Amino acid sequence: MKLLKVSLFIPILLVVIMTGCNKELVTTPSPVLSPAEKAVVIKKPLAVVNLGVAGNFAILSKSGITDVYRSAIIGDIGTSPITGAAIHVRCTEVTGTIYTVNAAGPLPCRVINPSRLTTAVSNMQTAYTDAAGRSIPDFMNLGAGNIGGKTLTPGLYKFTSGVIIPTNVTISGSSTAVWIFQVAGTLKMSSAVRITLSGGALAKNIFWQVAGAVTLGTTSHFEGNILGQTGINMQTGASINGRMLAQTAVTLQMNTVKKPL
Repeated sequence: MKLLKVSLFIPILLVVIMTGCNKELVTTPSPVLSPAEKAVVIKKPLAVVNLGVAGNFAILSKSGITDVYRSAIIGDIGTSPITGAAIHVRCTEVTGTIYTVNAAGPLPCRVINPSRLTTAVSNMQTAYTDAAGRSIPDFMNLGAGNIGGKTLTPGLYKFTSGVIIPTNVTISGSSTAVWIFQVAGTLKMSSAVRITLSGGALAKNIFWQVAGAVTLGTTSHFEGNILGQTGINMQTGASINGRMLAQTAVTLQMNTVKKPL
């Protein structure tokens, strides 16, 4: 009887030991990440948009710069391929150089340099394509396109239609932080509205890539570089700390334009 009990106990003991060993050999499977989750994990910090030679300009346009006197522009301006006759800004309004492709520009200050302008316009278009091509947005259609009253942290913002700024906006981040706004439609800023920088944020690191027309309302204040595929229109008394790089025309009406340091 004792022998029988022992023989029955041994198989049971072996089963328990083997079960314990198997538990030790079982490994927890690695989590399966979706493509979007993988992209978030490996996403690098947002890089600035390289403006190339276009970055030397406060205003650069392919089809002209109109002006209602008197505006104040700090930085170089220029047009190409349209002739200097399409620059209606006077020499006394510009602290910088007025570049033209021919002798038709504002006298006596205009500087004829078609090669520099050709390079700048090419770089402007490349920068527009770069900004438009950035993927994996951090914010998608924020506020359904109404960003008034918001504090905008660093990142890539994508809007599949237009953007309106009816009330004041704060752009908050460090001096090395980058913002890119991809706007598929128009960008309209209401009169007397301001964009304010905080936390050390710099206008030179803010890029607005806009497919439609840009309109800055009367006495409004804007921050950042505008890469416009269509016209950029500043209404009476509006100001910008940034650049206006337009693939069509720029319209000024007693405005202040300051290229970021």
